[in-house]
Amino acid sequence: MEKVYDYIVVGGGIVGVSTAWQLQLRNPDKSILLLEKEQGFSCHQTGHNSGVIHAGVYYAPGSLKAEFCKAGVAATTNFCAEHDIPVENCGKLLVATSPLEVERMHALYQRCQKNGLDVELIDQEELKVREPNIVGLGAIAVSTTSIVSYRQVTEKMAQVFVEAGGEVALGTEVTGLYESPQCVVVSAQKKDQVVSYDGKFLVVCSGLMADRMTKMMGIETDFQIVPYRGEYYRLPKKYNNIVNHLIYPIPDPDLPFLGVHLTRMIDGSVTVGPNAVQGWKREGYGKINFSLRDVLDMLSFPGFWKVSAKHLKTGLIETKNSWWKAGYLKLVNKYCPQIKVEDLEPYPAGIRAQAVLKDGTLVHDFLFAESKRSLHVCNAPSPAATSAIPIGGYICDKIEQKQEVKRSEVAQVA
Repeated sequence: MEKVYDYIVVGGGIVGVSTAWQLQLRNPDKSILLLEKEQGFSCHQTGHNSGVIHAGVYYAPGSLKAEFCKAGVAATTNFCAEHDIPVENCGKLLVATSPLEVERMHALYQRCQKNGLDVELIDQEELKVREPNIVGLGAIAVSTTSIVSYRQVTEKMAQVFVEAGGEVALGTEVTGLYESPQCVVVSAQKKDQVVSYDGKFLVVCSGLMADRMTKMMGIETDFQIVPYRGEYYRLPKKYNNIVNHLIYPIPDPDLPFLGVHLTRMIDGSVTVGPNAVQGWKREGYGKINFSLRDVLDMLSFPGFWKVSAKHLKTGLIETKNSWWKAGYLKLVNKYCPQIKVEDLEPYPAGIRAQAVLKDGTLVHDFLFAESKRSLHVCNAPSPAATSAIPIGGYICDKIEQKQEVKRSEVAQVA
């Protein structure tokens, strides 16, 4: 008789690994299998982000984003301390460079206070004292922002998961899902053979493939994943000390992107970015990427056309700056004028898995879908890496609630 796992988790990014790890901790007597199509962990969104442990500055008070992020800062730093993972608490400055940005800065400062964050509003003179190489009219100083390697965090979580009794199957791409009254059957391609796994409950944390996983399961949804490329550059080593903090612009409140910023990395380097340009391949990290399937999926989805039309001007500017370094540089020079075009060295891009509704609405918060025996994380926007531990705990809670309801229904029938 083939083994039936108590839980199968799909996705080896930080959210999937965090969920599997916490499920195993809560259920040490249960069998849990983690499936990942790549040969290692955090190969997509987790491994291509800027490594920032966000404080939760931007998120609407009371939203899951705000709650998860605030809890995630403490949980992530505690996990890193317990497992000797390097963390640098460098803090962050959100710099206003125009009267409009000053206005937005004050509104953002009020939001920070409502979220209970440790922030400080500083003027132009104090900004110059703290950051001699940065110019601006003022800034919000966020003391609780840190940097880390999320790839290292994910790999350690996976190790702890296995040590607690969990199983991992790398290089195993899910190709089909089937739900019966008794279990969920997962078909997957592993090397040159098709394998299947049976589980009593399925958790899917598949990021860029979230919508395709819900379709495999037959769950009706009104969203689709639209990929946006975040392109970075790295500064030469001579600029490793150009800033003392992370330097962010004041973001446009109508967009889910934070703007091009200067990020101190845990390896000592400084990166510039990311921008946000339309992606034509969900896992396309090179400069020129195209997937016919991904493009056809986008073009046949009404929400893509609606969100593209709404943000057409911004999209065209971002695309122009993607190909024209001087335009990209202007976004940085407004607060750091000494950086030159020749200072922008190549650095790997990232892909943001943005859930978009059929009416063109960008999903700003976490989004879940479910069936009787499955739970799907459909949208885990930034700061998902920061929030991975509380997100995993939240998913575990939802699973327990679903199973308790099911047990109650069975008891009533009996």
